[in-house]
Amino acid sequence: MAIAPVRPKGPHLNALRAFEAAARLGSFTAAADELSVTPGAVTQHIKSLEAWAEAPLFVRNARGVVLTPLAEELLPGFTTAFDQLGLAVQALRTKAAPGKIKVAALPSIAQLWLPPRLRQLRRAAPEIAVSVVAMETAPNLTREPFDLTLFYSASPLRSDETEVVRDRIFPVCAPEIAARLSALADLNNETLLHDGAWAKDWDMWLSAQPDADRIARGGTVHSLFSVALEEARHGGGVLIAHEALVQPLLDSGELVRPFSASLELPARMVARTASAFAHSPLFSQVQALLLHGASG
Repeated sequence: MAIAPVRPKGPHLNALRAFEAAARLGSFTAAADELSVTPGAVTQHIKSLEAWAEAPLFVRNARGVVLTPLAEELLPGFTTAFDQLGLAVQALRTKAAPGKIKVAALPSIAQLWLPPRLRQLRRAAPEIAVSVVAMETAPNLTREPFDLTLFYSASPLRSDETEVVRDRIFPVCAPEIAARLSALADLNNETLLHDGAWAKDWDMWLSAQPDADRIARGGTVHSLFSVALEEARHGGGVLIAHEALVQPLLDSGELVRPFSASLELPARMVARTASAFAHSPLFSQVQALLLHGASG
């Protein structure tokens, strides 16, 4: 009679994934955020992996967690393995549904810059289905299911990135407010609108202008640029705007520039492309229709 011994089981894939994320990020909370689970779930996964390995992987202390020498030694191999798995999954998704493209973009870009370009793309290539996810931080294209990302960045361009447009800022307001602004000092009589994510815009622009040190920097702060922009459009105050995001409203006359001075920032809008999508038949077509002509 044949003997069929029970095969030993390896650790659960989710436990390995939790270990790699927590070790790479140096935080159970950051790992939980990346994996879309709770910190408690990450803790349980790590405990189960440590029990299986019969060795500690993290040292817990009041400031968080620190990798043990064993975890530091193993981390590069796990990171490479999960990167390769992510690339394989991306290739599967791209080849299985070649006409579907998923874009991740900063909320202001998704709301204000992308729509007219998506309309142009759909008219020219109706067979291509594009979905957009607005998010505050750029996703990891090796691990997450996106083909293209659009965010502002001041970092040196990588090989998988393309500069779309430089980032220039300047004040904008409704025409009726512009009629009251003949000098910078007149800003003291108006509400300055701020976007929380770009909280230093007014300071940077005013610091670049002569005789602007007496301009009050307070005002109203909004959590979304699009909300601040709507208030400016309806006469609620003066906003420091990013050129690429407001150009259509300037072209239509709904907003105007009360002062001619602009400030070019180190950041620019950057498009980053997933490796699998960069090698797909649709890449050049999407690049030409979505990004062509946007630089400035």
